[in-house]
Amino acid sequence: MRPLDSIRAVGSQFIQGTPHAHALGMELVSVDANTGTLKVPYREDLVGDPDTGVFAGGVVTALLDQVCGLAVMASMEEFTSTATLDLRIDYMRAAQPGKAVFATAHCYKVTRSVAFVRASAYDADPADPVATAQAAFMLNSNAGRKPGANLKPRTTRPSEDKA
Repeated sequence: MRPLDSIRAVGSQFIQGTPHAHALGMELVSVDANTGTLKVPYREDLVGDPDTGVFAGGVVTALLDQVCGLAVMASMEEFTSTATLDLRIDYMRAAQPGKAVFATAHCYKVTRSVAFVRASAYDADPADPVATAQAAFMLNSNAGRKPGANLKPRTTRPSEDKA
């Protein structure tokens, strides 16, 4: 069974199997080929500044990292272990107090050893993000996996592209 099919079959259990995602109360909203959306419901214990009631920045960081990993898994033909190589986050504004935060990610490129992802976190309107992210994930080179059918790995070296 492909990872995407497995994620769909077990639904929220897929997220609950990750200790930090479970502790933050992350919920699977949707998953499709190369994409995924997660949600963290608002909770008082996740507030970073009690005076404002705004989520702690680490909650948004963890959410973006988790949803990026979900998008990578949703792009693979076979299960493989992954690790975050790079996660760049641009924080644009504070999340609205009392509102859940959602994050949507899209895995747009998979090579033999690295997957590349873009993501956005938002509360009320996806067009008004709380933060955006760009990430790279290492793929387990020892696994016998193939990149997703609708993603094509690079077949030339960058120096050959100029020729």
